[in-house]
Amino acid sequence: MGTHHILDGCINCGACAAVCPVNAIADTGDVHVIDKEVCIDCGACDEVCPVDVIRWETTA
Repeated sequence: MGTHHILDGCINCGACAAVCPVNAIADTGDVHVIDKEVCIDCGACDEVCPVDVIRWETTA
């Protein structure tokens, strides 16, 4: 099982949140974070991140 995760290096541009079809990405003020309970793992956010800090994270 896994989910998408935003790594350190997020520049808080909001590109990922703008394309998320289920509003799983929130602005914390400093960075954006993905709510793994809401995320449907579509990958749209990964494709638009200008600093390439969104990754698929496998969880046990």
